[in-house]
Amino acid sequence: MAFDIEMIKKVYDALPAKVAAARTALGRPLTLTEKILYTHLHEDSPLQNYGRGKDYVFYNPDRVAMQDATAQMALLQFMMAGRDKVAVPSTVHCDHLIQAKTGADIDLETANSVNKEVYDFLASVSNKYGIGFWKPGAGIIHQIVLENYAFPGGMMIGTDSHTVNAGGLGMVAIGVGGADAVDVMAGMAWELKNPKLIGVKLTGKLNGWTSSKDVILKVAGILTVKGGTGAIVEYFGEGAKSLSCTGKGTICNMGAEIGATTSTFGYDDSMGRYLRATDRADVADLADQVAEHLTGDAEVYANPEKYFDQVIEIDLSTLEPHVNGPFTPDLAWPISKLAQAVKDNNYPEKLEVGLIGSCTNSSYEDLDRAASLAKQAVAKNLKVKAEFTITPGSELIRYTVERDGLLDSFSNIGGLVLANACGPCIGQWARHTDDPNRKNSIITSFNRNFSKRNDGNPNTHSFVASPEIVTALAIAGSMSFNPLTDTLTNENGEEVKLDPPTGVELPPKGFDVEDAGFIAPIADGSGVNVVVNPDSKRLELLTPFTPLSQSKLEGMRVLIRVKGKCTTDHISMAGPWLKYRGHLDNISENCYTGAVNSYNDDTNNILNVETGEYGPVPTVARWYKANQIGTVVFGEENLGEGSSREHAAMEPRHLGVNAVIVKSFARIHETNLKKQGMLALTFVDKADYDKVRQDDKVSILGFDDFTSGVNLTIKLDHADGTSDSFEVAHTYSKQQIEWVKSGSALNKIREELGA
Repeated sequence: MAFDIEMIKKVYDALPAKVAAARTALGRPLTLTEKILYTHLHEDSPLQNYGRGKDYVFYNPDRVAMQDATAQMALLQFMMAGRDKVAVPSTVHCDHLIQAKTGADIDLETANSVNKEVYDFLASVSNKYGIGFWKPGAGIIHQIVLENYAFPGGMMIGTDSHTVNAGGLGMVAIGVGGADAVDVMAGMAWELKNPKLIGVKLTGKLNGWTSSKDVILKVAGILTVKGGTGAIVEYFGEGAKSLSCTGKGTICNMGAEIGATTSTFGYDDSMGRYLRATDRADVADLADQVAEHLTGDAEVYANPEKYFDQVIEIDLSTLEPHVNGPFTPDLAWPISKLAQAVKDNNYPEKLEVGLIGSCTNSSYEDLDRAASLAKQAVAKNLKVKAEFTITPGSELIRYTVERDGLLDSFSNIGGLVLANACGPCIGQWARHTDDPNRKNSIITSFNRNFSKRNDGNPNTHSFVASPEIVTALAIAGSMSFNPLTDTLTNENGEEVKLDPPTGVELPPKGFDVEDAGFIAPIADGSGVNVVVNPDSKRLELLTPFTPLSQSKLEGMRVLIRVKGKCTTDHISMAGPWLKYRGHLDNISENCYTGAVNSYNDDTNNILNVETGEYGPVPTVARWYKANQIGTVVFGEENLGEGSSREHAAMEPRHLGVNAVIVKSFARIHETNLKKQGMLALTFVDKADYDKVRQDDKVSILGFDDFTSGVNLTIKLDHADGTSDSFEVAHTYSKQQIEWVKSGSALNKIREELGA
């Protein structure tokens, strides 16, 4: 039986009537996205036609999921909320803190020792508040959710940007910061700006070397890293129905890289097959009974231009395998153009490492198809020319593929199986290299490839492709190899060609596992005592933030004016810093250390205008804070793209930053700033970015009358006695303004719950 089956029954029992009411209210056919959103409205948002990209709406998500790195801060906040138990089904998954170094068994043993304090904290908090706990080694959060918790037509939030993976099972699953999770776990309404809708019509059928991964690599090239911001992407068409459920998950997973709020597919036979294969026939039976409500209306898909804000069409039959990168996931190269791109751009042609698996591509189908190439390599007397690693997505997957001999196929060509964890995908990788700064190329089947993300080396050119293409290029050891057309010279000096990969959607013998890694909470956690050592370097109880005021927003200093691309990895690096995710003061030592200072083109080197000395960003910020001088951060486009990590908002708040003013924000980061009681503002005229001088005193005027839809004014007092003023816009709703006035969203919850 599935987890939380009674909750799922309630959702499905109410679904037909709620969909009918929504269709009447909107007066037209509905997309799948609209059906899910409108059937999850909170009572504070009455049923009506909400403006896309305009109106803020309150929702009731069905469940919450948290990974261990973000769960620490989310649960530290939840402990302050005043609840005895979570209001909705919630889970914690220990997948981020395991460093990939030697191999699965040793790396897991090391992680359990090194991270014992954190794991014990997460386990005890989960036990106390009724939260399901998935122990280290159980698998990656998104794979575990797809295998156990996702269900068609449901709505969930998760404290990781790739929560969107659950869209592969027909959910609206959205990545958020920990403060959003606290809202839902505390039984409060969850707020989201009503998203725009992008429809992707898939025709034809995948063949040969092309895989589901190539669909999202193609879409990323079309929409870019910000093209999906503020929108939900809904895939439909006969091509969509031809994809496996896990293939759909891969597409939805990497939708985070186009900035999309989430992505989803309508319920179909492949989802039913997957549910039954993962011991959830009860969910499949329920879904079959309401199947017409778990996909978009026929009229919508027949005339998509009438119902979506943007429509993209892709023919799977002619889609070419893609390789995206380096340094950004939207630089899309069809495999036929890759060799020339490597030459023209002077990318390192030698491939040093190929890495497959992770939350994006670790399904049975993915590994089976990649293993078919490994078997070919042995049969055709080829040796792998690049280092090769494999990351199973869960213990269920690992156990099953080991049983079926797939892991042996990888080992036979020198592949190293890593722990069931995120590992190199998030920088948790002790890479074996003779020069950690050398210019080099790697290729992964992961989702993100920002500079320094995988191994901390800014000279690592990281590319993203399907597991099949990654495996083929690892065998070749070359970024210029096109497996569709090129041959390789084997150990006998013969020219041989790889055949297209083959594989099955689901294991013919079914899935199997001895210990999936789940620990259920006790029925009554009131007697559980959660202890945080006051001398701990890794965990720290939180102190509520104090509210902003007009006086605090006057005479502030420019902490940093960021130049160019600034992701959450630039604002709060992962990798070695993950160990401090539960200790706000310690992790704040990485605040904006990767961002480029526009005034000197350096990283982590900014001017303290008051002392005239340069220093690291956190050091200067702490000096200003100690001397009661507020600060402001300025930035360019899509600031905060990438991870959902709220540390990128909490750290500057902790260090005395009152406002972040940019040309545009990534969705989750903007919300995280709001949640922490900061001002997230955008230039009305983007050219005003250039007016900000290093030695300015900055004032934000109009805070006492802070109102939705009304701009604020920035006044820059320059050191030479002159000044500039200009307007800045914001997207704060009435409730979000209350967060700021209270000091944070958590403070507001505490007020409402009387904590």
